Amino acid sequence: MSKKIVFMGTPNFAVPILKNIYQNGFEVSAVYTQQPKKSNRGQKINKSPIHLLAETLNLIVRTPSKLKDNYEEFEYLKKINFDLAIIVAYGQLIPKKYLDLNKNNFINIHASILPKLRGAAPIQRSIMNLDKETGISIMKINDKLDSGDVSKVFKLKILENENAQSLSERLSTLASEKILNIIDDILDGNAIFKKQDDQNATYANKIDKSEGKINWNEEVEKIIGKINGLYPSPGAWFSFNGERHKILKAIPQGSNGNPGYVLNESLEVACGKNSLKILEIQREGKKAQKINEFIQGTKIKKGSNLNNA
Repeated sequence: MSKKIVFMGTPNFAVPILKNIYQNGFEVSAVYTQQPKKSNRGQKINKSPIHLLAETLNLIVRTPSKLKDNYEEFEYLKKINFDLAIIVAYGQLIPKKYLDLNKNNFINIHASILPKLRGAAPIQRSIMNLDKETGISIMKINDKLDSGDVSKVFKLKILENENAQSLSERLSTLASEKILNIIDDILDGNAIFKKQDDQNATYANKIDKSEGKINWNEEVEKIIGKINGLYPSPGAWFSFNGERHKILKAIPQGSNGNPGYVLNESLEVACGKNSLKILEIQREGKKAQKINEFIQGTKIKKGSNLNNA
């Protein structure tokens, strides 16, 4: 008799993982994901990437607004009598009452080398922190944030000038490959879990949009870390003539000057230490542009001040 798996996830990061679990013959009894959201104009309902995949695979989809104090969902999960729940960036904390349904088999895939970077934004923060490596941790869920016992950690080097989108895709692929053997080990009772060292814990707080504003007094590596870490959303930006400009891609350069000032016509900008060359940029409400195209129509020129302009 096949084992019953409940999958809880929401963003693109979770898609390859659910797909690989399903394609390898595991019985997915239900998929939990965040509720569909209305678009800005309210005309269209946007389902999560996991919701869309689950429908394509003809899986049962549940989208409760909350699990806490939700009698209907609790009774539904209880009735399924599942063997394993796998959580991947679901977007809701799992109440203790639910965890008690299956004390050993609520498993989370977290995108960091725990206990480092517990929390909502480990991929973005690893790049913004200028870390050289990150990874995924397979852990039990408890009633505290990302602090459960860990079974496996798989490390991955962060590539030079890599952005959060690229790193997220590589970590997701890694997780989708590694989770299959771990599922078997857990269900067979062969998985070994070790406690985390709480004294070495660090936290990856949720990204606030205000963090995207570029401080040109910082050294170039930190600014590029912000550009890459916040790509594609919410993005790193500066303001010029009251219009926000999001830098999508940049590389470090060795020039020096007054921080925030444009050093030449190719839009090299001085930082607190050294400088950066913008390669791709996006004006507010406009499409992304390569820098050569952008230069032809912009009022930003050599000598322009990008500090709160």
